[in-house]
Order: sequence, then C-alpha cells, then structure tokens
Amino acid sequence: MTRHLRLRLSLATLTALALLGGLACAVDALTGDTHAVDGVKASDSAARVQGSASSASGLSKTLRALEKSYDGRIGAVGIDLGDGRTVAYRADERFPFNSSFKVFACAAVLDKARTGDPGLMEQVVRWEPADMAGLTANSPETTEYTDTGMTPAQLCRAGITKSDGFAGNLLLEQIGGPRGLTAFLRAAGDRSSRLDRPEPRLTEWEPGGVRDTTTPAAAARTFTELTTGDTLQGGDRARLVGWLKASVTGADRIKAGLPKDWTVGNKTGTGGASNHGTASDLAIVWPPGTDAPLILSVYTNRNHDNTAHEDKVIASTATALATALGRV
Repeated sequence: MTRHLRLRLSLATLTALALLGGLACAVDALTGDTHAVDGVKASDSAARVQGSASSASGLSKTLRALEKSYDGRIGAVGIDLGDGRTVAYRADERFPFNSSFKVFACAAVLDKARTGDPGLMEQVVRWEPADMAGLTANSPETTEYTDTGMTPAQLCRAGITKSDGFAGNLLLEQIGGPRGLTAFLRAAGDRSSRLDRPEPRLTEWEPGGVRDTTTPAAAARTFTELTTGDTLQGGDRARLVGWLKASVTGADRIKAGLPKDWTVGNKTGTGGASNHGTASDLAIVWPPGTDAPLILSVYTNRNHDNTAHEDKVIASTATALATALGRV
C-alpha cells in the first residue's frame, strides 16, 4: 500500500469513526450500566447518513419494509473509506455478539503477541476431549486436532474462517477471558461492546439484554480500526484481513448481497432459533478498481423466539447499504 493511499485511508477512516462515535452508546462492561436504548421504534432510530438526505430516506424506507416482512429487527452501518461517507440504521441499538467476537479476539491475541509475548502465535495450545463438552458440533477444526493441539495462529484461522466455537474459547484464554477481550476493546476506543461469557453461553440472549452484546456502530468502528487503522501492526493487520478473506461462512449473507466480482472478507455470528433467530455479518469489501474498501456491519434478530434467522435479510441489507453509499 502506498504512503499516499495510507494517508487517504487514514483521513477517511478518521472521518467515519468520528461520525460513528456520535452513534455509539457508552457501556461499562464491568458494572453492567448502559445508556443504550433497546427495542426502540424505527422512527426513534432512523437511518443516518453523511451527505444525501435522499440516501438516508431510501435506506430507512428499504430497511423498515424489510423488517416488517421479516418480522424482526435490523441494525446496520456502511462506511466508504474512500471518502469517509457513512450510512446507518438502528446503529446504536444492542445486538448479541455471537461468533462475530472471534475476529476481535484474534486481533487481541495478535496484539498481545506483538507487544508483550513474542512467539505466542506459534506456541502449541493443548486440551483434553472433556474440555470440548457441548462444543464439538460447532468446532469442526479443533475437533480434528485434539491429539496434537493447535497454535494461536491456527486457532485464529479456524475461529475466523470456520467460526470454530472451541477455537474462540481457547483464544479467549490467551487474553484473560471475556473480561480480557472487553479490556482490549476499551483500549481500542470501543466504549460499547462487551463480552461476559465464553461459548456456548454467550449466545444466550433476550431482547433488552446487555451481556455479550455490541452495537452495529461500535462493531463497525472497531472492525474498521483493526482492519485499516493503526491498532495492529501492519503485518498483523494484513494477517487478520487474510483470514477474513478466507472465510467459508456467510456465503449467503453480505457476500450474496453484493456483485460477485467484489472482494469480501467477513466474519459471521449466529445465535440460532432458540435465541430469537439472531444472526450477523461484519465485512471489509473491495469493489473492483478501488483500493479503498467499504466496511459493512449488519446485525439482526427476530421479534419472536424459536424462529430461525434469515440469511437473505442480511444479504438484502448489504445491498441497501451499498446502494445508499452510491456503490451499486
């Protein structure tokens, strides 16, 4: 990446993050105090946009109609790092992290290895089969490595590319557990997101809950900083983005809502039908012919419990965000 492009991206990132800073709600993860508003009407959390009022109106209209047909709630943020333009809908409402926490956990491990524990990424982590109780069904890669163990680098790859649940827990152990991840997020400037429990309990969520939650604005802001900013050293940042590009989950989510020739790196999260059908996707996206990516953050839940999530709602939201940004 050229110095000129890095400078341009940095300026656009600062513009976008400043805008998102006005949307995010502060949360004290240690006491549970929150100023976030959960379950508010769409009219109280209308689409926000830097620039065209027609874009804001169009995004709001599209997502309200989608929420009605889906019988659920959508929170979304889109950022164009070419010019800092930002669009958002229900950006400061709370949604469960689910497995999207794993990209942030990997970033925290990379940062620890770089700043205080050289060689950490290549140290073998071992476990007993009993440690995986309740997690084997959603841990496709760690299940295969029980006899040999895995390095944090391998765990990051498994956690991001395959959303391996036990890999996520092992990564949390490297940084002091859920509280350690929350501390990393605070140090990165995220005053809203919090992680309280490991897999699989972190997926247990009811509307209005604050444990193990983020907001579309907070997730987008931190994701932007980790993938394009200076929180991580350049090589670590490239490594993180490489894992995102290699993800094999979410083909029917953000990727499905964008042109097929766009390059997408993403991290999904799914709570399941028993957790109000919660589902999400975070992505860094490069349209053809540009070095300046888009950041898309989409979180959803159904209004009624024991109702499956819908990938196509996330795909349609991604289309709506790209349209509001003037990219499709």
